[in-house]
Amino acid sequence: MVKRNIYIVFLLASVATTARAQWTDSTHYYVQLSSTNSINRASGKSAYLFNNGLRFSIRKERISLNLNNNWLYGQQDGSVTNNDYSATFDANLYRPGRKFFYWGLGNYNTSLSLNIKNQLLAGAGGAYSFFDSETAYFNLSDGFLFDASSILVDDQTVQYQTVRNSFRLAYKFVIKSLIVLQGSNFFQPSLRDGSDFNIRLNNDISFQLSKWLSLKAAMTYNRVNRTDSENLLFTYGVSFERYF
Repeated sequence: MVKRNIYIVFLLASVATTARAQWTDSTHYYVQLSSTNSINRASGKSAYLFNNGLRFSIRKERISLNLNNNWLYGQQDGSVTNNDYSATFDANLYRPGRKFFYWGLGNYNTSLSLNIKNQLLAGAGGAYSFFDSETAYFNLSDGFLFDASSILVDDQTVQYQTVRNSFRLAYKFVIKSLIVLQGSNFFQPSLRDGSDFNIRLNNDISFQLSKWLSLKAAMTYNRVNRTDSENLLFTYGVSFERYF
């Protein structure tokens, strides 16, 4: 699994380098750092939840490359409840008019709370944007992912492979340049077994303090039905973003 992950990292880096060599001065870059946390202490008990993310995008008229990293760590009364890490690389190839585009994705996950020791997802598909402007974005996408996972079922390590259908609803709405509502929500059932499905819901609201800084509240829900595990998280904090 480690050798496979190293190979994928080098492959994705090679793709990014090749694509970047073709870009002109009209290429746009975007970076976002976010930290949303929750801390609670009462009657000798304590709970901590730290959710940190990094997003980096490179975009041109016909192509975009996106890298997302997210680390979630939580404790309750001294016991670790969450130690979840996710890294995703995706590439979008746009057709003229930008309404329809093709996507390719590579994703690595490990999650204490969802009983995932290692999970590697890779696949491709198509997407259609009903709105795509600076103030309104609404997109539906569908495709297929190959899933190679090592999970815990009844405290036993199970390794398996399957092909999943991956349906996503993504949106972003900006209200008077002050409030931003956005989300990315997935439903990913196995093609072999309808009871083997993953749900990933990520939605947040931001209040702009300045051009680059905002207050952010986020809701995240994940369920892995095969391991019969789920988590529901509400966090708040700050987000820094910059276009250049």
